[in-house]
Amino acid sequence: MTRQIRTSPAACEQSLHQAYDTALLDLDGVVYAGGAAIAHAVESLGAARAAGMHLAYVTNNALRTPDAVAEHLGELGVPTEAGEVITSAQAVARLIAEQVEPGSKVLVIGGEGLRVALRERALVPVESADEEGLAAVVQGYGGPDLPWGRFAEASYAINRGVPWFASNTDLTIPGARGIAPGNGAAVEVVRIATGAEPQVAGKPLPPMHRETVLRTGAERPLVVGDRLDTDIEGAFNGEVDSLLVLTGVTDAAQLLRAEPRHRPTYVDRDLRGLMAGQPEVVPVEEGFRCGGWTAVALNNGVLELREADEAGGDGGSGGDGGSGADPLDGLRALCAAAWTAAGDGACTLDAAKALARLGL
Repeated sequence: MTRQIRTSPAACEQSLHQAYDTALLDLDGVVYAGGAAIAHAVESLGAARAAGMHLAYVTNNALRTPDAVAEHLGELGVPTEAGEVITSAQAVARLIAEQVEPGSKVLVIGGEGLRVALRERALVPVESADEEGLAAVVQGYGGPDLPWGRFAEASYAINRGVPWFASNTDLTIPGARGIAPGNGAAVEVVRIATGAEPQVAGKPLPPMHRETVLRTGAERPLVVGDRLDTDIEGAFNGEVDSLLVLTGVTDAAQLLRAEPRHRPTYVDRDLRGLMAGQPEVVPVEEGFRCGGWTAVALNNGVLELREADEAGGDGGSGGDGGSGADPLDGLRALCAAAWTAAGDGACTLDAAKALARLGL
């Protein structure tokens, strides 16, 4: 059966924490950045939990153990059990364990999160490509201080024919000072040296979705993330709904250009969106309306944003939303116009002026 192409953000009359039983939350760029809590995250998560929503933290970052992540979240004011944290290290360890014998040696290129996950699956983490009987190489994010020589160690083993696994291939990772290279960038280094391709476990691929379902038992999950190519695509692949928050690597312009597999069900500024419903985007003669804004795809290749008057009609192209129109509603309307125009591709219409009006 052909899946229907999403051409607009969806509406939800209920608050999202009432409509879904479990929030599957990314961490970097959603809950924290560079170790510090993102604005409104702690209060929003506390409110959602108090209202009965189950919270699970699903991260492609394989550096830290679930215990360490839970401790960090607790320090930020988000009480968390280690069992509520699912990492790509756990997903890749399960993937390896399904293909090698218990007790097999695995060369680790990364941090403690990988080592703990491998031991959980009765595998033996080692540090040298020269280990006798090496069964696999696993590569995960090792932090900014991971020595360059670790990539060489991986390459030596892979070039001898040892199977290669990667926790994830995120090219970047958000931090307190900005965007930094992620594990995907490190994987590219090893790929160049070996010509090999790793088996990858993390979002957006099925092993991570499977790991999450097995560990959470969620029945009506909502994926919450900041990345189109991991969080949102992972939800698409798993056929579950998603909420994109604009606190991490994805900006409004990238959202408008999203291909179908990267289009979220909902979009909001930050985690306060969990405690709210989502407005309807309505087709109108000129284009698409949400709240006080109407977005129109013009014949000259431009996306135009108009502010609706109080009677519900459309004003001209002037105005900046100063009458109280929510900029997020403007973005939702623009998404509908852009995604409808793009169909099953990526929107190429010029939205620069429209986004500038919204301050996004």
